[in-house]
Amino acid sequence: MQPFALLVLRCVLGAIMIAHGYKKVFGGFHGHQQFVGALGMPVWMAYLSTATEFFGGIAIVLGLFTRFVALAFLIEMAVAIVKVHWKNGFTGQGGYEFPLALIAIAFCLMCYGGGPYGFNFGRGRSGSGKPPKS
Repeated sequence: MQPFALLVLRCVLGAIMIAHGYKKVFGGFHGHQQFVGALGMPVWMAYLSTATEFFGGIAIVLGLFTRFVALAFLIEMAVAIVKVHWKNGFTGQGGYEFPLALIAIAFCLMCYGGGPYGFNFGRGRSGSGKPPKS
């Protein structure tokens, strides 16, 4: 059952991130640049977050570089909580409960990899479904 659960986590997280990245890649990037700048962050972070969401979302759905992409999502969502959502409270409008849930999913994928239903499985990369050995 665990391999299927990892596939579901990958697909859900990937679909959410692709959807958010898609809006920026195909229509709203200028607004995203302005938003990132208004937060006091450099403009290159707008490019980085957009690429992480869109291309990282595709990669994680396919099971490519799962642990690395999950770490990137975790960092991006942590920054989003600190810079945007924290002031709105946990469940308020724009609160941090949703990004926190995405962090939890990303953390699970970081710990266990993408499972056997992905392109990295069997190539000695992230995807064993087992936590890395210490």
